[in-house]
Amino acid sequence: MFYKTKNVDETIELGKKIASDFKAGDIILLNGDLGAGKTALTKGIAKFFNIKKEITSPTFALMNIYEINNSEIKNLIHIDTYRLKNEDELLMIGVEDYLGDNETICLIEWPEKISNILKKLKTKIINIEHLDRDERKIEIK
Repeated sequence: MFYKTKNVDETIELGKKIASDFKAGDIILLNGDLGAGKTALTKGIAKFFNIKKEITSPTFALMNIYEINNSEIKNLIHIDTYRLKNEDELLMIGVEDYLGDNETICLIEWPEKISNILKKLKTKIINIEHLDRDERKIEIK
């Protein structure tokens, strides 16, 4: 499925829309260049789940955990592996406790950096592509 957004606000709104299809245990891989809109999409997903905290990319922390007040889903985990030196760094902070957990949704930016961890897990893929300065093409697989 393909979508086009014309600005950041539309990308956030799309995140809200697609989040309604997410289920506990989902691992969503967010692919796209720097500035493509991965964090903007994540902000929309967080809004759908009524998360009030400011959503920022966990570039330095590697992983942010947001609690969800939902009977089925308890956590939204936002992972950014852009600055990751090796997969062991992510394992040391407990990522395996969340990947595929039946009360958690995981969003992973730069997933190719942890392909060995992900290869045995069921994932959904979202590709975000710059079309011009503000317009994006977003594909959900």
